[in-house]
Amino acid sequence: MQLTYLMLLAAAIGGSAIVAGRSNMGKMAQQAVIWVLIFVGVIGAYGLWEDISNDVNPRQAIINDSTVAVPRGPGGHYQLTLDINGAAVDFIVDTGASQVVLSQTDARRIGIDPAALNYSSIANTANGTVRTAPVMLDEVVLGGIADRNIPAVVNGGPMDASLLGMTYLGLYDRIEISNGQLVLSR
Repeated sequence: MQLTYLMLLAAAIGGSAIVAGRSNMGKMAQQAVIWVLIFVGVIGAYGLWEDISNDVNPRQAIINDSTVAVPRGPGGHYQLTLDINGAAVDFIVDTGASQVVLSQTDARRIGIDPAALNYSSIANTANGTVRTAPVMLDEVVLGGIADRNIPAVVNGGPMDASLLGMTYLGLYDRIEISNGQLVLSR
């Protein structure tokens, strides 16, 4: 019934446009084609909206209680947001990092005072040697996955972002990268 109503409405609008523009049929046909292309473009954008929004602003997705999918970010890195000791912390996934490495800014956000730490360890990084301080993360939560007592270090030098290294990633049974997604499964 609704389809019949819409078709009658379209016929009435189309018929009135033809009657009104019968003196200049070429211009009317040109405008009709433009409107059809606009209509098709809007339908196409609506149908592709999820893909477009994922490309512009990729987000991690919790598939179930034991699997997380992470799209590749704009810079080519995989980024995850974990809840550390009750505070959201953004990480770059780094399978080449042997430990979870916190920036001093993120350490402060989760309640660790970087000035009070003992920077007794040395780490060799792509940017050279840095001093690090060992810490223990009481609780690390990713979606429905919660872990306790995760060892980490606070970097003694400046860092743009914290790194999610193998002391955490090693807790997963499977780490897979395919089709621009990182999938972590337990």
